[in-house]
Amino acid sequence: MKKSTLLLTSLILASALLLSACSDDQDAATTAPAPAVTTPTATDANHNSKDNPTGLYKATDLSKLPDTAKQRKDTIIVGLTDPSGAFVPYFTQSGYDGNVNNQLNASLVSTDDQGVPQPELAEKWEISADNLTYTYHLRKDLKFSDGSPLTAEDVAFTWTILHDKAYNGDTQVEPLHVKGGKAYKEGKAKSVEGIKIIDPQTVSVTLDSPNAIALVQLGGPVLSKAHYGKDYTFGHLDYIKKLYQDVVGTGPYKLEKFIPGQEVRFVANEYFYKGKPKTEHFIYKTSEGDVWQFLETGEVDYAGFSATQENIDKLKGLGFVNILPYTPSTYGYLQLNLEHEALKDKKVRQALTYGLNRQAIYVDAAQGAGSLANIPSSPISWAYTEEGINSYKFDPAKAKQLLDEAGWKAGADGIRVKDGKKLTIHFLGSKNKGTDIFIPIAKENYQDLGIDFQPEVFADFNALVSKVESKDYDLASFSTPQLIDPSDGVVQFVDGEVKGYDNPKFKELYDKALATSNIDERKAIYKEIFQLLNDDLPVIFTSYKKSVTAYNGRIQNLTVSPFSGIALSLPNWELSK
Repeated sequence: MKKSTLLLTSLILASALLLSACSDDQDAATTAPAPAVTTPTATDANHNSKDNPTGLYKATDLSKLPDTAKQRKDTIIVGLTDPSGAFVPYFTQSGYDGNVNNQLNASLVSTDDQGVPQPELAEKWEISADNLTYTYHLRKDLKFSDGSPLTAEDVAFTWTILHDKAYNGDTQVEPLHVKGGKAYKEGKAKSVEGIKIIDPQTVSVTLDSPNAIALVQLGGPVLSKAHYGKDYTFGHLDYIKKLYQDVVGTGPYKLEKFIPGQEVRFVANEYFYKGKPKTEHFIYKTSEGDVWQFLETGEVDYAGFSATQENIDKLKGLGFVNILPYTPSTYGYLQLNLEHEALKDKKVRQALTYGLNRQAIYVDAAQGAGSLANIPSSPISWAYTEEGINSYKFDPAKAKQLLDEAGWKAGADGIRVKDGKKLTIHFLGSKNKGTDIFIPIAKENYQDLGIDFQPEVFADFNALVSKVESKDYDLASFSTPQLIDPSDGVVQFVDGEVKGYDNPKFKELYDKALATSNIDERKAIYKEIFQLLNDDLPVIFTSYKKSVTAYNGRIQNLTVSPFSGIALSLPNWELSK
């Protein structure tokens, strides 16, 4: 798995994992990734109706709020799995560190609930006609949390150190091919040619080739040159480790105290560009354990769960929480070992999809907390489409027909054989409720097709990943991290992460989609990409999970984003009296 996928800036609560191929955990009560909000917000009317399951359920009885939560006057607490303490953007060591950074740092550019770029520290930008030069115009009078000014010098410094030969973090800036970036990294230039400071409020960057995701990738957090660059010399970045908790940022909150294994305390940043947050204190509480208990006792004000009707009913029964169902910007999939001879045949891959009762596994067994996926895109994305997409409804007869056409014939024991080899599927999964559901259904389905299904379950996710990387498998269950741009959902098919897939037409379309910044043009191209991948099936697309956020009914002005979690609305949160 690629390390870069560990550090996306989406909100992950409690025990959720943020990995390129996260274990496909279908547990009934787990904390969830950053929610995808398309319509409901904390200010919506009460929608306590089964006829409107996607609406916000308002708290019905705040008198039931635990005393612990009632007594908090200027503090909001959210659960978070234990961060490491590496609180410098671009140098974080886990997705949980990234969650902390979301509160400590704003970005030049953010995205709305469909992934469309929106101004943040940069009030506007221009993209040259050849889609190579991006010019960012900073807001006036920006300040870091120590009161020092933020200028184009800081932006240029940030981009520069990301090209340093000693940088080993997880930014995606280097693959953008900034002009002169390679020469700087190799020590052949004293600066990055493509980075230009135009004036204190304006900075530009030029690429060697067009890349539609450059605006957002380059539009990340800004590091203070005075603070993080005072000891910088080319080829030496270890000093930044000493600054991991000596934070100077641009976000709504400042780091007050980090207590490893317990909590991260924040205090409102009076220099935040949108104004000082309405709630003075914010705490990330280390919350490994029973998230229900933390919410029920008032120890946390915000938690996430799988959106089963059982969970929703239980949360409604608490009376003191607002409940917001959502679909995260992710998709689940079964990774195929395309280097194994049988799986190189598209007809076999399609047969495995038709012959698997995905509805029973991912929707019915999840009590509706999921829907079927057939393309590598979340339904909330501006690029999502169902036009020309095969739904691969459960059809054993069709699956058998395809296997026959592929030359796999039933042997004496009922298992299909071709060229003297049996059709065997070695499945890998993580130990969780989702895997417990998947295995017996898949075994029955595939046995009916004449396939020898051999499952292997791992209690440790890293052990599963190692097994996949050893290539000793046929099928493995994963899900993506948060998908911001539609390219995020398909990059694994072009960057070598899904080994063995090599379709020149897909590569052509992938490059074409990155060569323009026009969303309408990109949408048309991604429709072609999704249709192609839906037919090729380099992986078996499985499901979109449905989750639910529950939060203290006293919290006002709360919204959540599929890409930045609570970070954008957090400055406006306040506790009603």
